[in-house]
Amino acid sequence: MDPADQPDARRKTLISSLQLRYREAQNRGDAKAKLVLFREAIYLGIQPQLFTNDH
Repeated sequence: MDPADQPDARRKTLISSLQLRYREAQNRGDAKAKLVLFREAIYLGIQPQLFTNDH
């Protein structure tokens, strides 16, 4: 992997992880878990619509 591509690959992996965990929290109706995910995303500099919307 080209080192220049690594940040983008890392970001995609983070978004995929957030998407999966958000879907699981939504299926459980777990509002607290979703709030934690939003906070994590903000910390990582990822906009919530990138993992809450179906892409």
